[in-house]
Amino acid sequence: MSPILKDFSGFIAVVKQDCATCTLIEPVFNHLEDAYNLRVYSQDNPQFPPSVSQVIDDTELEVSYRLDIEIVPTLIQVEDGEEVSRLVGWNRQQWRDLTEIDTLGEKLAEFSPGCGSKSVDPGMPEKLAYKFDDTQLQARRIEVAELEDEIELAYERGWSDGLPVVPPTEDRVLRMLTGTTRVPDEVVGIIPPDNIPATVEKIAINAVMAGCKPEYFPVVLAAVEAACIDEFCMHGLLATTYFAGPVVIVNGPITEKIGMNSGINALGQGNRANATIGRALQLVIRNIGGGKPGGVDRAALGTPGKYTFCFPEREHDSYWDSLAVERGFSADESTVTLFAGGGVHGVADQKSRTPESLVKSIAYTLRTVWHHKIAVAVDALLIVTPEHQRVFREAGWTKVHFRQELNKHLMLSGKDMILGANGIAEGIPEHFAESTVPKFRDGGLLIVHAGGGAGMWSAVVGGWASGAKGSTPVTVAIKS
Repeated sequence: MSPILKDFSGFIAVVKQDCATCTLIEPVFNHLEDAYNLRVYSQDNPQFPPSVSQVIDDTELEVSYRLDIEIVPTLIQVEDGEEVSRLVGWNRQQWRDLTEIDTLGEKLAEFSPGCGSKSVDPGMPEKLAYKFDDTQLQARRIEVAELEDEIELAYERGWSDGLPVVPPTEDRVLRMLTGTTRVPDEVVGIIPPDNIPATVEKIAINAVMAGCKPEYFPVVLAAVEAACIDEFCMHGLLATTYFAGPVVIVNGPITEKIGMNSGINALGQGNRANATIGRALQLVIRNIGGGKPGGVDRAALGTPGKYTFCFPEREHDSYWDSLAVERGFSADESTVTLFAGGGVHGVADQKSRTPESLVKSIAYTLRTVWHHKIAVAVDALLIVTPEHQRVFREAGWTKVHFRQELNKHLMLSGKDMILGANGIAEGIPEHFAESTVPKFRDGGLLIVHAGGGAGMWSAVVGGWASGAKGSTPVTVAIKS
């Protein structure tokens, strides 16, 4: 029961003077007041309507917010503190039926649709939620002087990744929180390197700063959750001098729902969801966990992917199982996979028209990940584009078959890879000289389908150190 309705029986009307329908039906309220216990709440003028003996001031919009008013006029019938019926706009016959007054609005038009409530004006629901809800934001407020530039302030305070951030006002943070059913004070994970608990609210603040929409927020939360899994080793990924960061791969129905780009320029600029989801994760690591360059972040060169590296798999026209399905999820689940990856290295083969030729091109490129004389120690992500996948599709190669053939060409001669072989000091230990060595450990090569429909270019994203001494790819389901 709303406290506004407590112990009340009769009719409640919510109106505003700046509404043609409300002014049209002003005589109706006088008629209702004569017949019933009537409360009229005015959103913009406590003197309107003048025909009512007492109008209740709702210019703060608390009543409109708590009664969930979307259209004015709204007429609510209340019995013993409980709402039993509601009408919006003006429909003469409906108002007569509800009030049982056959002559109500006799000289008025039969119908007028009403106007939008002031409580649903752009940005107003978030303001009212902050003002009147019992659950309040817990984050520390930063006072900004009237002439102070909010964007410059973010730079000065060290909250930016080098690009401008969106000021995280209370309205924007509350709007972001509408993207999830999770409560603001829920702890999603412990963020390295400072091991600070990240609540849904704190993550929402960084999602705002990154430029996310509320509908992206569940994906951001899943990415943060994945980054906090021990096997992913986010702390180590920060501390390494190697140029790598979290690569976010999104699968499932949510990718189309929120408008992610899995096609042309999928790894590049131009798509808000791709760009801001990955950026939000990086800002969480920076602003909550303290992972800043020159601190724990010791990358010798870094990579542009440390701003953001996020894309969805192109599932709608792929005949291979998706990455998520390979990793044990169903095709109708939405997931996030994190991979500790560096830069993008092209597989440029425009001549191969047989799968036997093309699989060799891909394998030989994969051999160069990290170093062509290093094996098992690192993982890799292979992104196969539509034109390259078509070669395998036309030959009837399943993803399992493709992997099998690829692995044959990723078995390497130990004698060519040991320390000092071919005059190169780098390499694997000498005791592998008589062995055949796999380039990647079991499960160490992720394969996804993405990219534009034209262009026989696939891509390899080399990983950081793998397994117990480094990072293992992790996949989590996206929750609402």
